[in-house]
Amino acid sequence: MEIVFVGNQTITEFVLLGFCVRAELHLLLFIVFTVIYASIILGNMLIIVAVVSSQRLHTPMYFFLANLSFLEILYTSSVVPKMLEGFLQEAAISVAGCLLQFFIFGSLATAECFLLAVMAYDRYLAICYPLRYPLLMGSRRCLGLVVIAWLSGFIVDGLVVALMAQLRFCGPNHIDHFYCDFMPLMNLACSDPSVAQVTTFILSVVCLTVPFGLILTSYGRIVVAVLRVPAGASRRKAFSTCSSHLAVVSTFYGSLMVLYIAPSAVHSQLLTKVFALLYTVVTPLFNPVIYTLRNKEVQQALWRLLYVKQTETND
Repeated sequence: MEIVFVGNQTITEFVLLGFCVRAELHLLLFIVFTVIYASIILGNMLIIVAVVSSQRLHTPMYFFLANLSFLEILYTSSVVPKMLEGFLQEAAISVAGCLLQFFIFGSLATAECFLLAVMAYDRYLAICYPLRYPLLMGSRRCLGLVVIAWLSGFIVDGLVVALMAQLRFCGPNHIDHFYCDFMPLMNLACSDPSVAQVTTFILSVVCLTVPFGLILTSYGRIVVAVLRVPAGASRRKAFSTCSSHLAVVSTFYGSLMVLYIAPSAVHSQLLTKVFALLYTVVTPLFNPVIYTLRNKEVQQALWRLLYVKQTETND
C-alpha cells in the first residue's frame, strides 16, 4: 500500500468531515445517533438470543434471520462509532484503517445483499412448496447458502480494496463523508482510479441487481400463491408482511444502487450522506422490527426467556 502524499509532505491519515452542521447541533446529533445505534444493537441481539435459546426457532427462516442480525451488528459497528466520534472531535483515521473500514463495511453490506436474496428464496419455497420445503431447505443447504453469502461479500470487496491500495493519494486528506466510502476516496486519488472504478461498477451491478431481481421474483411468486388463498385475515397478513419486507429491502438496495451504480445522479454531497444513512443506519434499525420482533413466535421466546431469568433470580 502506498502512503498518502500531500505536496512534498507525507501523512499517514485521513480526516472524516462527517456532517457539516452548526457546532451547537453536534451534541444533539451525537445523542440521537447514540440512541439509534444502541437500539440497533439491542434489537438485533434480542433476535439472536431468542433464536439461539428457543428450540422452536431452530428453523431455516430464523437461522437466516439470526445471521442477518449478527451481520447488521457488525457492519453498523464498523461505521457508526467513527461517525459519533466526529460529533465530539476531529475524526482522524489512518490510511490503513480507512481501507480496512471500507473493506469490513463493504464486505458485510455485500454479504447482506446475498443473504436477503437467500431469505426471500427461502420464503418462496416455504409458501409455494410447503410439502417439499423440509427437503429443499435442509440444514446442510441452509449452512451452505449462508457460507456462500458471507464469503462472496469478503471476496468481492477484497478485490476492490486490493485495487484501491494500489492508488496514490496526493491530498487534500479530508474525506467529505462520515465513513471511508469508495467514491470520496476515489475523488482524492491523484493516480488513475479508472480500473478500480470500472471494476467496482461491474461488481456493484452484479451484486445488487442479481440478488434484488431474485427477491422481486420470489415475492412476485409468493403474491401469486397468496392470491389463490380465499380472501380473509391470512391473505391480509401475508400482503402486509410482503409489503413491509419489500419496503425495507427496496430502501436498502435502492440507496446502494444510487451511490454505487449511478453516483452521478446525486449532485449534492449532503444528499449522498443521506442515502448512505439509509443503508448504514435506517434499514438496520427497522429490519429487526419488520422481520422478527413483531413475530409472535419470537415474542413468545423472549417472554419465556425473561420468565426463566426472573424465576432463577427469585429462587
